Amino acid sequence: MTDNSLQLSVYITIAMAACVTWFLRFGGLMLADKLPKSGPFKRFMDALPGSILLSLIVPGMVSSGISGCAGAFCTALCAYKTKNAFVSMLLGVIVAAVFRRIY
Repeated sequence: MTDNSLQLSVYITIAMAACVTWFLRFGGLMLADKLPKSGPFKRFMDALPGSILLSLIVPGMVSSGISGCAGAFCTALCAYKTKNAFVSMLLGVIVAAVFRRIY
C-alpha cells in the first residue's frame, strides 16, 4: 500500500467512526422518550453504567495482581469517602506503585 492510500484509509476510518458515534448518540436521544419509565427494563438500564464500569476495571485489576487489587480498593474507598475522583485516582496509582515496588 502506498503512503497516500494508507493516509486516505486512515481519514476514511476516522470519519466513519465519527459518523457511527454520532448516529448512536442521536439514535439514543430519539429513542429515549420511547423507553419505559418504570419496571424491570428501567432498573436494568439504571444498573448498566455500573456493570460496564466493573467489566472494564476488574480484568485489569486481576491481571495486575496484588498491587492492582490494593490500588483499586484504595481508589474505591477514597472515592466513597471523599467523592473526589481526581484524589481517588491519584491515591490508587500511588498505592499500586508502592505495592509494585515492595513486591
